[in-house]
Amino acid sequence: MEAPTEFPSVTFSDLATSSSAAPAAAVFSVDSSGKPRLRFVQTGSAAPLAELDLETTQVFRVGPVDLLCVSEEESGGNATDEKLCSKAFKVGFKTKDECKGFATAFEEWKNGRSSKDGASLENGLIVPSKSKFDSKIEATSAKMYFHYYGQLLHQQNMLQDFVRTGTYYAAVLENKSDFEGRVVVDVGAGSGILSLFAAQAGAKHVYAVEASEMAEYAQKLISGNPSLGQRITVIKGKVEEVELPEKADILISEPMGTLLVNERMLESYIIARDRFLTPSGKMFPTLGRIHMAPFSDEYLYVEVANKALFWQQQNFFGVDLTPLHGSAFQGYFSQPVVDAFDPRLLVSPPTFHTLDFTSMKEEDLYELDIPLNFTATVGTRVHGLACWFDVLFNGSTVQRWLTTAPGSPTTHWYQLRCVLQQPLYVMAGQQITGRLHLVAHSAQSYTIYLTLSTKMWGVGAEQGGVLQTSTGKLELKEPYYRLSQPQSYGASDQQQQTVQTQSMPPQSKHQNLQGPALVSLLSHK
Repeated sequence: MEAPTEFPSVTFSDLATSSSAAPAAAVFSVDSSGKPRLRFVQTGSAAPLAELDLETTQVFRVGPVDLLCVSEEESGGNATDEKLCSKAFKVGFKTKDECKGFATAFEEWKNGRSSKDGASLENGLIVPSKSKFDSKIEATSAKMYFHYYGQLLHQQNMLQDFVRTGTYYAAVLENKSDFEGRVVVDVGAGSGILSLFAAQAGAKHVYAVEASEMAEYAQKLISGNPSLGQRITVIKGKVEEVELPEKADILISEPMGTLLVNERMLESYIIARDRFLTPSGKMFPTLGRIHMAPFSDEYLYVEVANKALFWQQQNFFGVDLTPLHGSAFQGYFSQPVVDAFDPRLLVSPPTFHTLDFTSMKEEDLYELDIPLNFTATVGTRVHGLACWFDVLFNGSTVQRWLTTAPGSPTTHWYQLRCVLQQPLYVMAGQQITGRLHLVAHSAQSYTIYLTLSTKMWGVGAEQGGVLQTSTGKLELKEPYYRLSQPQSYGASDQQQQTVQTQSMPPQSKHQNLQGPALVSLLSHK
């Protein structure tokens, strides 16, 4: 028998009487015959205020935090007089979320389902509604996304990324004081591995929320580890929609995609914070940083440009393909390149843009506008912008970083490079300015608008203007997966100069876990 669903803090008014609203608890359950019922019990007393048969009850919205429950009852007369009597009760809530949660529970219990989409009450009618996730993400994209992460082979790809998995394990176990006796919510739990880590660290209870079919595998894995699994509850559903019985002391998640933001799961992580986390709660990870630096890579530039040579054929089975060469050329340069590259290809120290998961708004992730300003350390051709990210687990005992920087142990995220159609020529000491503009779209990714410019160099440069500008428009959802390991490049003496690739605090405070590199191109997180 399904466990009851309770809303402990509502107000109850019987519209047939003149009595004022009374504090009450609303409880959804089934009776001995299996029929769904709704009971209202007065706070501080076992006395029932009303008990309704959900099969003959309707709910209407009468205000932002008020609902009207109307129940038909048999009058007890002859057949023609039956169900002519209705009772109406007004139910009040403290917040809109509680009101919406009650409406969702009403629909679930009335229809005998436990995972129905949320419902909103508009114009006096109960109508299905889209969650925040559904309202901004294409259904086809979401279907493919959840199908992908519902497969064990893709979960294995991520688990076998020992830098990723090992860093999470260390961040949790080194900060047991943050987990012991605490309630944890695992956002997008996948296989449930992070939930098991939290349980190992002594969590009082872990709610593993997973929207894909992987939830069933997670339940199987957790059940197979009973000493830990007895403190873990798997909940299948989106964090935007599910209801939890208690607030969380700590959120844990792996919401990072390529360039940190791809797949737009960070938004769900922020929504989970707003819905479930206590005001003093912690988030693992706590913040993320996107690092950027211009790079020079003649091999890569030629490789991308040469892909369009196919379309320069003037007699392809009697057909001239050249009319499409320009479009093909632009198309190949619209693909960000995902690979592991030699950090000596960077032509300046990097800069970074911080995303603080504890304070930022979900809407802040709809558009990221990042100004760029670099100083070239070598004279060379700049072919584009290299990007990578890191995240901080700001534990009470140990602060640990997970980095995807070039030169560090390779992860399944690799690094990302935006290659420009028109390279720029720079001299050592010359300023490079620009803008990295990311705009989210409904296919769970971003369109990248990149501009790089070089400024006058030398004596009088402060009075000079821009010499060259190159722009590009790239689609983060359609990358070119190139290499699994860094190429060995010959470099000039100037390019051999050390370029610090991680703009982060000293290693003594913020450690990076070392581990074997994973070489999998299958996972596109």
